[in-house]
Amino acid sequence: MWLGLCITSSLPVFTAISFIVAVTTVTPQLMLPLVGDLAPPHRRAVALSIVVSGLMLGILIARVLSGTMTNFVTWRAVYWMSFGLQYLIFVSLWLFMPDYPSTNPSGLNYFQLLWSIIKMLGCHPVLVQACVAGFFTSTTFTSFWTTLTFLLAGAPYRYDPLTIGLFGLIGIAAMFLGPLYARLVTDRFVPHLSVLMGLCCCMLGICLGTYIGKFNVSGPVLQAFLLDFGMQTAQIANRSAIYTIEPKRRNGVNTAFMVATFCGQLVGTAAGNHIYARGGWIASGSASVGFIGCAILTMMVKGPWETGWVGWSGGWSMIKKNKFSADGRTAEVAHHTRKESDEETAEEKVLQEVVAEGGHESPLHDVEKTSDEGRDRESEKSGLGGEDEIKSVK
Repeated sequence: MWLGLCITSSLPVFTAISFIVAVTTVTPQLMLPLVGDLAPPHRRAVALSIVVSGLMLGILIARVLSGTMTNFVTWRAVYWMSFGLQYLIFVSLWLFMPDYPSTNPSGLNYFQLLWSIIKMLGCHPVLVQACVAGFFTSTTFTSFWTTLTFLLAGAPYRYDPLTIGLFGLIGIAAMFLGPLYARLVTDRFVPHLSVLMGLCCCMLGICLGTYIGKFNVSGPVLQAFLLDFGMQTAQIANRSAIYTIEPKRRNGVNTAFMVATFCGQLVGTAAGNHIYARGGWIASGSASVGFIGCAILTMMVKGPWETGWVGWSGGWSMIKKNKFSADGRTAEVAHHTRKESDEETAEEKVLQEVVAEGGHESPLHDVEKTSDEGRDRESEKSGLGGEDEIKSVK
């Protein structure tokens, strides 16, 4: 379908194909829950931060590349470049994508899967909390990057499109800190702490950018860095928490979270443009302050150990009770080791049953004892004379 975008000259056709492409672009949403399946639970935040950094890097670098290319070549060159990149991704996935078992062995159809996602929202307060916080955080992200163009293109800056596009590099710098922060903080404490710290970082950046940006470019620079870093931190921590609630339905959990996030992005773009047109940069920034304040309030309504919808029962501690879990309390097994663990457990049960029936210390112990006592007899029967050969038989 993307090839049609590269060659069509009709705006209605271009719009229709763009819609189809947008609907079918689901690879990032499948990759994130797959990381939740494959990564060890106590290292999930680091793995997620690497993938999310790639996702956010793609969004930001696209602004830089498109802004740079359109200064020198036609806009179609941007689409042809994307066409080539998509085929490169396809070949890479074909060659390196690991095999993994289905998480829908019962064979639920598409509509049953969608209905199960809706039912999740009524059963898991952690998921609803993450969705609401993600919604409000995403509004600030798209509102900033949309209205930033208007601010920098007008007085007093009057930057050209190339310079405005290079502002995306500021957000890229924040992405590289994500994996390090996840390793040092997110994986060591409950996700609730990292979400709150990330939202506070967003709040600081928005305030600096909103109330300094009208007369000094350092405001938008600081906001770009702090907002991107804070949003990435909060999203990774939220994903690390929600992926524990239904391990076999992580795609469904991720779908609920991403729908809330995308809705927030749409609201942020629309609200940011509308408010900026009526009240300017400070008005749109103040709205973002209110949005991020709602996200912080959402995280304060329910504590990390609370099992209900509201409250802080279980205490205020942010230390993990189970250091090898993602959320600090739910014992998990990584998806790629679950099959091996099940096989080992089955073997142990068989051995225990044999021991219980025969009264022996262990079947393996009897085999080794018999082999040691009858070494000479085995050697004579098999015609083996060397010690190495006897050991190989044993």
